[in-house]
Amino acid sequence: MKKILIAIILFAASFGYANAQTTKPAKKKTTTTASVVKEKKSTKVEKTVSTKHVKADGTPDKRYKENKATAKAAGPMKKDGTPDMRYKANKKK
Repeated sequence: MKKILIAIILFAASFGYANAQTTKPAKKKTTTTASVVKEKKSTKVEKTVSTKHVKADGTPDKRYKENKATAKAAGPMKKDGTPDMRYKANKKK
């Protein structure tokens, strides 16, 4: 009898645990995003007018020669940004 009572309690508790999980309500979109999109379009046009080759986020595009020259002048770098002293270009004479 004791075993049956424990089994029934565990069975009932498992249903309570499964139903305790709830989902968060979805966020509603507002109509103010339309004005923000219009502003972004106007700034994007200004970026394409410039003569330098840059990515959409404003960083130089390394596919072009004038953007590669600045990186090679100092020599190869480590991931943390310090010069890699294994290369001759970084060693002091």
